[in-house]
Amino acid sequence: MAIDPDLSELAAAHGVATGYNDGDRRPVTVDEEVVVEVLGLLEVDATTPAARAAALSEARENAARGLLPGTIGLRADRPRPLPVPGVLVGEDGGRREVEGELAGLEPGWYRLETAEQQVTVVVSPPALPATPRSWGWMLQLYALHSAGSWGIGDLGDLRSFTAHAGEQGASAILLNPLHAITPLAPVQPSPYTPSSRRFATPLALRITDLAEYAAADPATRAEVDALRPETVGDRLAHDRVWAAKRSALELLWRSAGRPDPVEPGPDLVDFATYCALAERYGGRFTLWPEELRHPGSEAVGRARRELAPRVAFHGWVQQRLADQLAAARTAAREAGMPLGVIHDLAVGCDPEGADAWALQDVLALDVTVGAPPDAFNQRGQAWGLPPWRPDRLAATGYAAYRDMLRALLTHADGLRIDHVAGLFRLWWVPPGRTPDRGTYVHYDAEAMLAVLTLEASRAGAAVVGEDLGTVEPEVTEALHGRNMLGSTVLWFARDPEREDALMPPGDWPEEAVATISTHDLPTASGFLTGEHVRARADLGLLDDVAAEERKAAAEREELVGLLVSEGVLDSADAPEDRIVVAMHALLARSRSRLVLASPYDVVGETRQPNLPGTVDEYPNWRLPLPVSLEELVADPRVKEVVAALRSGGR
Repeated sequence: MAIDPDLSELAAAHGVATGYNDGDRRPVTVDEEVVVEVLGLLEVDATTPAARAAALSEARENAARGLLPGTIGLRADRPRPLPVPGVLVGEDGGRREVEGELAGLEPGWYRLETAEQQVTVVVSPPALPATPRSWGWMLQLYALHSAGSWGIGDLGDLRSFTAHAGEQGASAILLNPLHAITPLAPVQPSPYTPSSRRFATPLALRITDLAEYAAADPATRAEVDALRPETVGDRLAHDRVWAAKRSALELLWRSAGRPDPVEPGPDLVDFATYCALAERYGGRFTLWPEELRHPGSEAVGRARRELAPRVAFHGWVQQRLADQLAAARTAAREAGMPLGVIHDLAVGCDPEGADAWALQDVLALDVTVGAPPDAFNQRGQAWGLPPWRPDRLAATGYAAYRDMLRALLTHADGLRIDHVAGLFRLWWVPPGRTPDRGTYVHYDAEAMLAVLTLEASRAGAAVVGEDLGTVEPEVTEALHGRNMLGSTVLWFARDPEREDALMPPGDWPEEAVATISTHDLPTASGFLTGEHVRARADLGLLDDVAAEERKAAAEREELVGLLVSEGVLDSADAPEDRIVVAMHALLARSRSRLVLASPYDVVGETRQPNLPGTVDEYPNWRLPLPVSLEELVADPRVKEVVAALRSGGR
């Protein structure tokens, strides 16, 4: 059924899709009532014919007046037409008149003053430096455990692993997101549902590396040491670890004289205030007293003064994290890693967390992002994460997005962007709707990419975009055009022109990070043994277990056949450990600039870190490595895999 033309025009003016192509490239028309709801979430009333006519009239009038968007993003090598003259003000305060086009500008942030508007202009370099052909590791940091860590992998473990990896010739370490938690039990184990993407998780702190621990008296150190939790069994106990680390941090903070954080910026003050209020009122700010639900209220100012000791404590914790994050980055440089430590940016934040509270004016808190129905999930997906409002981002000069990137890049040599297609569009699911009852909302990709490219360039950082799944071709093209890497996974590297057969590594994309798997997919051993089928079957997630088992067996046979034909495996009857080494040799032969190995694959772990479609039914994000860090670095399997990775001339 065709959508109303006026509604379609109005939706297009505000970036709301009335149709899209599904995973099989078939056109899908979005229900009108969904389009109306999403427009309403952008404060555009289209509920009645009169309201729709008024909103459309306003959109047409703005277009006729030639009003510019609130923010303009462009590359330094590509001029942009300018419909009205104005004055361009640079970061140094310098002023220049512009007319006809924006061209010949150095990368940076500008303010454009016209007769009717003030517009933010962000100019990025044409591209980032090319990534060298190399190899490295990808870590779920929490999964490491050593004699020095407290029940969960930490930044001390990262420094130890980095030193060992550097000696082997690794160029990079890609981490899972280290975003901040809400400091209350139950602790959210998923690093992709953070309280804040601007700050870091205190679970990653190495308590005994703190200067305050070294300076404490023997009795205090003994009290801290007594709190150390052990890794017990095959599950990480996030709540127990946080309880121990919080107690230890409070002991050390008090022994140091309850210091205030040094020169805290407004973002840190807001984050620490949220943490203090959450301790008093709970971790859902929408249930707090109404006067405390917005960070700018007078009541929040009074509460901040009343809770000053707790605000100071949480600010101090974040500054200790900043110290250890900086030390981890320094360790990578000292280990001779050309790329260094690459951090991961989650696609969103907890709708009740610190960022949602502090940045609610630029977030659509009533919305959850997700994905439309596809072959893997016919009901669609809702991730429970609120998206940026594109109109508010533009009106505020993308300040919140810029500041988030700057916070992450302060301690990173590179940045992986989870669901990088979200820089172009996101699937919005209105409140109360099922995931299939949503639509795409488009973002100004030129502005989003300009901010990302400029800030990464200034930080000297590489950028990796996770462009797996149903991703429009222009997303990957835009990444490659800026020397940003896409993502290639062995299981998904298939050739549609050869009946979707596995693609030989010589045909893989060059501008990509190549891996065997991801945290959402089977590990190498899990794939070879069919554990990914058994796990889903045991949880009742499969309609036809026998069919899935046959499919898994056929895929295993196909993979082994490719390994043999590529000359990295001697025989199809080779044992599992030889097949795993051969998989890494296949990665090394690929055209992809960077290949990454996972310790889960090397040590034969069959369980994948996260099983999509489950919450508590499966121990998502709670699986430690089956060996300690000390055992891992001495494991002969690691040496074999490293030799395989280096065999491709990396």
